[in-house]
Amino acid sequence: MARVKSITTKKHKKIRKATKGYRQARRRRIKAGKEAILHAGQYAYIGRKQRKRNLRRLWIIRLNAALRELGQTYSKFIKNLREKNILLDRKILSEIAVKYPEDFKKIVDKTTK
Repeated sequence: MARVKSITTKKHKKIRKATKGYRQARRRRIKAGKEAILHAGQYAYIGRKQRKRNLRRLWIIRLNAALRELGQTYSKFIKNLREKNILLDRKILSEIAVKYPEDFKKIVDKTTK
């Protein structure tokens, strides 16, 4: 009769590999490890959404700070951008505001005219 390898061992090996670096029982015990992997996956998913949210907030804060120095508010600036049909997103605008303030001033001047 042919030798049969244990499927359970294979599954456990997979869990142990995924929990490498975890602490105490989460690394050693299969049941605790499975649960830890599930939670880690949920936190990672939520974290990916939060990162996008936080970066957008950062861009808006940077834009607002740069605009206040030029005597304009963020909300009016965005409204003027839409009216003038200037298609630059907040990420690009914030980078321009930080790295190239002269060019950003030109963009602001175009929106106010």
